[in-house]
Amino acid sequence: MAYPPAHLIARRNRRSNAWGIALLVTAAVVGALVVLFLVGVLGTETLFVVGLLALVPLGIVVTALLWVDRWDPEPRGWLVFAFLWGAGVSVFGTLSLGEVFMETFSGLSSLDSATFGAVVQAPVIEETMKGAGLVVIFLAARRHFDGPVDGVVYAGMVAAGFAFTENILYFGTAYTEAGWGTELAFTFVLRGLFSPFAHVLFTVWIGFFLGVAAHRRITRGRLGRVGWIGWFLLGLVPAMLGHFLWNGGLALIFDDFFTFYLLLQVPLFIAAVAAVVLLLRAERRLTQRMLGRYGVAGWLWPEEIALFGTAPGRRQGRRWAGGHGARSQHRAFERTALRLAALRHRIERGHDVQANSAEELRLLQDMVRQRQELFGAIRPSGPVSPAASASVAGSGRAGR
Repeated sequence: MAYPPAHLIARRNRRSNAWGIALLVTAAVVGALVVLFLVGVLGTETLFVVGLLALVPLGIVVTALLWVDRWDPEPRGWLVFAFLWGAGVSVFGTLSLGEVFMETFSGLSSLDSATFGAVVQAPVIEETMKGAGLVVIFLAARRHFDGPVDGVVYAGMVAAGFAFTENILYFGTAYTEAGWGTELAFTFVLRGLFSPFAHVLFTVWIGFFLGVAAHRRITRGRLGRVGWIGWFLLGLVPAMLGHFLWNGGLALIFDDFFTFYLLLQVPLFIAAVAAVVLLLRAERRLTQRMLGRYGVAGWLWPEEIALFGTAPGRRQGRRWAGGHGARSQHRAFERTALRLAALRHRIERGHDVQANSAEELRLLQDMVRQRQELFGAIRPSGPVSPAASASVAGSGRAGR
């Protein structure tokens, strides 16, 4: 197979990195403008206090998302961009377009302005703005947006960012009105502990369907220039409907909060968790199969396939590397192996074969070097041979 010249690959990578940096800087600038807005609304002291409170639900959500992302980790730069889009650009767009939407459409409804804003304007504008960020990532980071799990992770980070800023506003309002009192405590428990995943449950639909579009593009060829738009809209509709039910449940359907919470919110959360677990199982099996290809070709030892392709093996491998002073080298080796598994899947499905094959060759060379660096970094008292590594991987085989 003829690979593209190295200088063309390098030029494409530089162009992609430049676009990524430009988008990240833009999102950061808009985020800074939102911070200035929050300072003007709440004041510096209040913003600091409620910002610390908002970190609690943010920490819960981000920890869960990183757990979901553990099999084929997304680039940290794109995850940061997703968060900044949610916390900054989505909020900026919502504030800018929300009033226009209200003035244009609220008069067409019999609902009072507060209810209309909660059950119509918020679902439409907020989900559209969050979804726009996912479209940017889908188009600009196609090498890393491979399927539904990737879509779930990116959507979750966008939603986490939006919820973080929204929580600051809600907590700030309660703190300004009553200080450290019952109102702030109730708002924190309700939003921060009872429903930290609310926005994730809405926006994840958009990410999931864009992930399906990405998977179809890989497995069945190109979708065309705009074929993804239908999948985006297919995700946007349930995202808006879920947001509508969440905001309008108490006002339009249920009589009390706990009935609403137990009959709607809890089942939705359980269903979402079950769906993500099923997606992760499918991704794990795919990773094992693709790593097996490299085992057959002689690039990976069977023990390494168990180390990187099973949950017990990965835990054992990380403990082993940490205990011998080679944690960072092991993580680099592991990331390259997992990236190769995703790339092999794209190649076998005929997606951008030349470019992906050239990238595969580069990663294989990196993997050989990283294996050498891993064993070179092991402290003298630790195992230094492949046979010693094989003994570490033994428990991982059981999870295959």
